[in-house]
Amino acid sequence: MHRVIDEILRATGRRVARLHQGGAGDAGAPADALTRTGHRDIIKLIRSRKLEKKVPVIAEVKPGSPTTENRGITPEDASKIAREMEAAGAVAISVLTEPDFFYGGIANLSAVRRSVTIPVLRKDFIIDEKQIYETESDLILLISGILGDDLGRFVDLSLARGLEPLVEVHNETELANALNTQTRIIGVNNRDLTTLFIDLSTAERLIPLIPDDRIIISESGVRNAADAIRVIGAGADAVLVGTAVMDAPFERTKDLVDAFDGHDDRCM
Repeated sequence: MHRVIDEILRATGRRVARLHQGGAGDAGAPADALTRTGHRDIIKLIRSRKLEKKVPVIAEVKPGSPTTENRGITPEDASKIAREMEAAGAVAISVLTEPDFFYGGIANLSAVRRSVTIPVLRKDFIIDEKQIYETESDLILLISGILGDDLGRFVDLSLARGLEPLVEVHNETELANALNTQTRIIGVNNRDLTTLFIDLSTAERLIPLIPDDRIIISESGVRNAADAIRVIGAGADAVLVGTAVMDAPFERTKDLVDAFDGHDDRCM
């Protein structure tokens, strides 16, 4: 892993230790305060949006990253941004909850889920079962390269709690591990976690290896309609986009959703 990822994982380990000690998970949110509510089915929405000849977009509320500034997004801000993304046609909202490097939080996640009717994904570095129990969302990101042999157990626990696992992979080995689990959704991250370099050809290489019974999400590197068309053309069912939509959440999300307008239907 890249040194930045290693630093994030060390910080996540300290955060998890506080959860086990009964302290605040982040931003003052009690570790055991969140409970599961009714599940919202993203797979149904993705299939419906594809029938409409639209790009299924998971739009991300992204306060910042290790390479960008902190936007200082409050729960109220997160709610407003998420509602704009939903109005633009997003099939789901991704909410970053990693606090130290991406400046997110559980409070933002809870606020967003109360504010929208579409599914909500918790995006974080999940390394401990207790993080699954603190999650009030519809989907949870599980990274194959981080969880390794524990991936199947985390997938099973997520499913048992009514959470849809989105299992993220970056190479063939991680994909093979993911396909040996019960996950219905595979996320192909075009960002290499060892170099942090983004290459959309990662999706083009890995997607043909994924069986048709899995939903495929292309993550990272989709900046505009042309990129969305490229990865959907490679076989992705949906795209997850953060940085590219944050400057103008409604307009940028809608541009991606409508990427195929005026294009040949054979692109879909």
